[in-house]
Amino acid sequence: MAALGVENIGKLPELRRKLLWTFALLAFYRIGIHIPVPGVDTAALTEFFESMQNTLFGLFDMFSGGGLSRISIFALGIMPYISASIIMQLLTVVSPELSRLQKEEGAEGRKKITQYTRYGTVLITIIQGLGIAIGLESMTSPTGLPVVLEPGWGFRMVTVLTLTAGTILVMWLGEQITAKGLGNGISLIIFAGIVATLPRALINTFQLVGAGEMSVFFLLILTVIMAGVLIAIVTAERAQRRIPIQYAKRQMGRKMYGGQTSHLPLKLNTAGVIPPIFASSILMFPGTIAQFSGVEWLQTVSTWFAPDALIYNVIFVALIVFFCYFYTAIIFDPNQIAENLKKSGGFVPGIRPGQKTKEYIDRVLSRITIWGATYISIICVLPMIFIAQFNVPFYFGGTSLLIVVGVAMDFMGQLESYLISRQYQGLMEKAGRVKGRR
Repeated sequence: MAALGVENIGKLPELRRKLLWTFALLAFYRIGIHIPVPGVDTAALTEFFESMQNTLFGLFDMFSGGGLSRISIFALGIMPYISASIIMQLLTVVSPELSRLQKEEGAEGRKKITQYTRYGTVLITIIQGLGIAIGLESMTSPTGLPVVLEPGWGFRMVTVLTLTAGTILVMWLGEQITAKGLGNGISLIIFAGIVATLPRALINTFQLVGAGEMSVFFLLILTVIMAGVLIAIVTAERAQRRIPIQYAKRQMGRKMYGGQTSHLPLKLNTAGVIPPIFASSILMFPGTIAQFSGVEWLQTVSTWFAPDALIYNVIFVALIVFFCYFYTAIIFDPNQIAENLKKSGGFVPGIRPGQKTKEYIDRVLSRITIWGATYISIICVLPMIFIAQFNVPFYFGGTSLLIVVGVAMDFMGQLESYLISRQYQGLMEKAGRVKGRR
């Protein structure tokens, strides 16, 4: 990135527009986070959520960018859209009709699946919105103040409509960033929400140190752990297994082509940040509905989904492993890779082209994926247990760091690719002009 020169960004109007569009929409999203749902006492709400920072609420609040603790119009954030996306991707595997839409009908088929995902998002938002509205009516602050000023079906309808409209708007913002901006819009919205919680978390931490409730030694340990996790994530995200590829020599006319050696890079974490996001989304759904329901036995069930609960972490790890394999299978097709290598005259030394190459790549990818899933599970679970056991006054665990680092690396990679492509295009244009003068 430095070699290309950051100053080149200002010289490319199209890239400048993309970046401005991206940051403007993210800023709009952050403004919406501070607009509360009508009928809620924000003072009572703040008191209630101050004691919930390192619980399931803290996890959900982190993904919503602080929207849940404010019960803002964007309180549900992008999570209903992610839940709907999970359901649709699972359905494309089990439903022949949806599978045909995705694979055979090209762009039109993908448009239909996207439309179905939007419908699912609205349905999930309505269910979650109603659960939150009912739960808010039963909540009181530690000082006895009711969170809802005028409970009843009027408040419930307004809350459901407001949260549904807010989620649809956030979904649209994410799609617009992806289409007209730079980077993946959905991931950047989650990234912006997590990063926005950092200043408040740091202030709370230093206040505890100043008040003597947290020792400086413990703060240093916490800092070292976070730094270690960060280094581990950056190292693992860059790790890859390279399969050697040899290209056969071919004679065309009087010239001999081919014969060079290349490699097929397989990332340790092929699925990226999708597995922990999907796993967290699934676990948040029942826990949040149960907590907000106001029903005593359901609230007891919600304690099973606390970040430090055994059942939560067991299910969380199982879901991470599942989605690592599931999403890797979606984005990386060994059969297609083997066919492309065969057509281009490439082969893996010692492996026959075609079916044997496909089986070899699939076998290597499966071994890599289990190590990748193990790495993600350790990064996500261990800091979460540490935070819960030692009452860290904010929720910023391995999942948060993984998402922040992964999205940042992806964004910078896209920016670098864009700069390289424009630099190459500029060189080709100059070469064309020089050739024209001759």
